[in-house]
Amino acid sequence: MERREFIKKTSGAIGLAVVSGLVGFEFHNRETAVYQPHIFKTGSFEVPPDNSLPSIALARNENHPAALNAALDAVGGIRRFIRPGERVTVKPNVGWDRLPKQGANTNPELVAEMVRLCLAAGAAEVIVTDITCNDARRTFLRSGIKEAAERAGARVILASEDDFVMTDLGGEILTVWPVLKYFIETDRFINMPITKQHSLSSCTIAMKNLYGILGGRRNQLHQQIDQSIVDLASFVRPTLTVVDVTRVMMRNGPQGGSVADINIENTVICSLDQVAADARACEFLGLKAENVGHITLAARTGLGNLDYNSIGYKEIMS
Repeated sequence: MERREFIKKTSGAIGLAVVSGLVGFEFHNRETAVYQPHIFKTGSFEVPPDNSLPSIALARNENHPAALNAALDAVGGIRRFIRPGERVTVKPNVGWDRLPKQGANTNPELVAEMVRLCLAAGAAEVIVTDITCNDARRTFLRSGIKEAAERAGARVILASEDDFVMTDLGGEILTVWPVLKYFIETDRFINMPITKQHSLSSCTIAMKNLYGILGGRRNQLHQQIDQSIVDLASFVRPTLTVVDVTRVMMRNGPQGGSVADINIENTVICSLDQVAADARACEFLGLKAENVGHITLAARTGLGNLDYNSIGYKEIMS
C-alpha cells in the first residue's frame, strides 16, 4: 500500500479513536496507558527465497546452541539473514515468571546464541524484548533471558508505556492497535517461540508468539483467537523463525509450572515459513496441523504451507 493511500485509509479510524477516547488502550490489560495516535506500517522483514536451500530445518542435539547452529546452517546460515549495520529485534517468549526448566519461556541459551550470531554477522544492535504476562522485571530475571542476552551483547528492553505506537495492522480483528515500537523500527525481526500446549488455541508456537508485540486489551482477542493470530502473522513477516523445541510443555499451557508437564526433546527448528514452522512443531504436542484452527486458517490465507515437506525440509541428527 502506498503511504498516501495508507494515511487516507487510517486517518478516519484514528480520528474516531481520538474523539471517542478509544486511544486509552491498556498496557497488557492495565487501565492507565494512553498511546499517542502515531501510525506506522511495516513491510515484510523476509529475505528472498533460495530454491537451492531448504526452507525449514530441524536439528537435534543435547547441546542446544549446537542444535540451533546446525538448523540455521541448513537454511543458509546467519549471513543469509543479517547484514552488517542492520538493527535486529529478537522476540523470544518471555511471558511467565518461571524458571527455564519449567518450559514456559524460550530457552535462554538459544536466545543468547542468536544474539551472538547476529552480532558476529555485523548487526549494529540486537534488541531482545517482549510484553510479559507476569511482572516484567521478575519474568526477565527468572527466565534467565535478561542475563543471558545481555552477556551475549544484546540490549534487553523491558517495555514502558512510552514504547508503544498506534499501528494499523490491517486485519479483520486487529485494526488499529498499540504495538511495541521495537518490532517496527528495526531492519530484521527474528521470532523465537517455545513450543507449548495452549488452553485456547491448542498450541502456542511461532504465530501465537506474536501476541507479545501488542499492548492494549489482548484478552479481548481471545474471543476470536484464530483470526487474531492470523491477522498478526499477516502483519509481521519475520526474517527468520527459530522454534525452541528443547523443552515442550505438553499440558497446562501456556503458563505451566510443573516439570512433570515437560517433555525433553533437545530440538531446534529454523524456518523461513512461519506456518510450516508451526505445522512441524505442533507434532511434538501430538497435534496435526490440519486440526489446529489458526494454522489451517493461516495456510488458507496464503501465509505459508501446512505441508512442510513441500518447501524443502531437512533434519539433522547429532
